[in-house]
Amino acid sequence: MLPAALKKQLAPVLQNGFVLKRAVFQPCLELYPMAEWEALMQNINKLNRFKKKNNDFIRRFTAGVKVVEVDATGRLLVPKDLVAFAGISKEIVVSSAINIVEIWDKDRYEQAIDDATGDFADLAEEVMGQDDEHGIS
Repeated sequence: MLPAALKKQLAPVLQNGFVLKRAVFQPCLELYPMAEWEALMQNINKLNRFKKKNNDFIRRFTAGVKVVEVDATGRLLVPKDLVAFAGISKEIVVSSAINIVEIWDKDRYEQAIDDATGDFADLAEEVMGQDDEHGIS
């Protein structure tokens, strides 16, 4: 069940459906609004398929991809293979990640946050503390 506040935020894109997939870097799931997924796929479709690394990436990136919809009551059916990948047992965390939504097993989410706590200051400085082409300083 999507939280009411999140469902309200997603209202403009609910009717178009979503893509649910395995995350690349974490043991969680990523929920893409269809427009976000299509924009991402436009970039991926530009990859040269005659390069083995590109083919390997595409195959692994799209492994387990499912098109899903949120029903009238705000429920999202997560396929069993994706539940197993994310280690979802009972409680979940639904976390907004800018243009997508992450779906985590609650214990794994808390562990990932705890693991990153010590490194976060260094990461924040490295990512946000330097001038770059986008003018962030």
